[in-house]
Amino acid sequence: MEWKEIYKKRLTTAGEAVKLIKSGNRVVIGHAAGEPSHLVDAMAENAKAYENVEIMHMLPMGTSSYCAPGMEGHFRHNALFLGGSTREACAEGRADIVPVFFHKIPLLLQTKCRPDAAMVSVSPPDAHGYCSLGVSVDYTLEAVKQAETVICQVNRHMPRTHGSSYVHVSEMRCIVEHDAPLKELARPKISDVEKEIGKHCASLVNDGDCLQLGIGAIPDAALSFMTGKRDLGIHSEMFSDGVVDLAEAGVITNRMKTLHNGKMIANFLIGTQRLYDFVNDNPGVAMYPADYVNNPLVIAQNDNLVSINSCVQVDLMGQVVSASVGHNQLSGVGGQVDFVRGAQLSRGGRSIIAMPSTAKGRVSKIVSVIDEGAAVTTSRYDVQYIVTEYGIANLSGVNLRERAILLIKLAHPDFRPELIGFFEKKFKCKYKG
Repeated sequence: MEWKEIYKKRLTTAGEAVKLIKSGNRVVIGHAAGEPSHLVDAMAENAKAYENVEIMHMLPMGTSSYCAPGMEGHFRHNALFLGGSTREACAEGRADIVPVFFHKIPLLLQTKCRPDAAMVSVSPPDAHGYCSLGVSVDYTLEAVKQAETVICQVNRHMPRTHGSSYVHVSEMRCIVEHDAPLKELARPKISDVEKEIGKHCASLVNDGDCLQLGIGAIPDAALSFMTGKRDLGIHSEMFSDGVVDLAEAGVITNRMKTLHNGKMIANFLIGTQRLYDFVNDNPGVAMYPADYVNNPLVIAQNDNLVSINSCVQVDLMGQVVSASVGHNQLSGVGGQVDFVRGAQLSRGGRSIIAMPSTAKGRVSKIVSVIDEGAAVTTSRYDVQYIVTEYGIANLSGVNLRERAILLIKLAHPDFRPELIGFFEKKFKCKYKG
């Protein structure tokens, strides 16, 4: 059957499509800006028809109404990462979180958590019947491959991206046409403290380096201090508008990359409409799934890979906490450890963890001991550079006593006396920082 006939035959409404979801099913939802909000809303409106439907996805951009109070018994959110609309549900026991490295999520969907249904957002089909997953290939592509029922929201606002982002119409069980602008992540306001951190991070980046960046003010601040660099490249789980600035300025050229020369590589994208317009049909951007992009052995094939990520807390041994505050889960591991390890396997690579020295000036982020209940994200064996507004510490090959001295120097002066007291008690010597 010709693909256009298949498309017409499988075209339906969101309300009809979600009726294919059955009680007890596991449903995987497209990630971040690739979330098919129209389908998710229709599923939530049909809640009374379901019992114990498991919902899996990472960063939510919609309202996540399936884990709102009163949805118990109909849905159970099993999160791979938490965001603003799911964090409270997890804290109140209405949702759970799976600890898993980003690069292992596609394998999880192939094995222990194989989905019954996948709901994803795609671009309109091309002349050959292929739709693009656009800004969310990550685990979304694997969900499409593994699910018995694939429900696609065809959205003309979804950019067509190159790489491994395509799904053919014949792979779709139901097709729902619904046009809606992609959710945007506004560019962060960068404080003076974050500017200073960004300047330190940028000082560790050389011409020709390949970058991985997380989300937020610190990565954007670091990029803003790289305007004088030359021939930078991108191999990152995601990137946002700050990368577009440097690409359009000719700073990011990808000419020196030893893997995918000439191309920016990512598995998902999130930012403003400017970013989505930039990647649309851009042959210089290639999207691949997380089990490739985030695999440390693949990352390491990029020489001089520099990873820049942020965190919540670092103790004096160099243990990094990024996903929780004490017992309260904030997010998830994401790709931090994937890139910390990949960067250090890379020839000439560097791994940077950057953060303000305090949380809103009230609490030190350099601590003697991590908070009770907090989970270590990057271990003391994996950590390399730590950066705050007060400077840079390279912890590689440094013993615990020397690490503590270096980290105390990065702490806010108001909190150093307490840290020094702990240091002297632990190491039984005078602090001579």
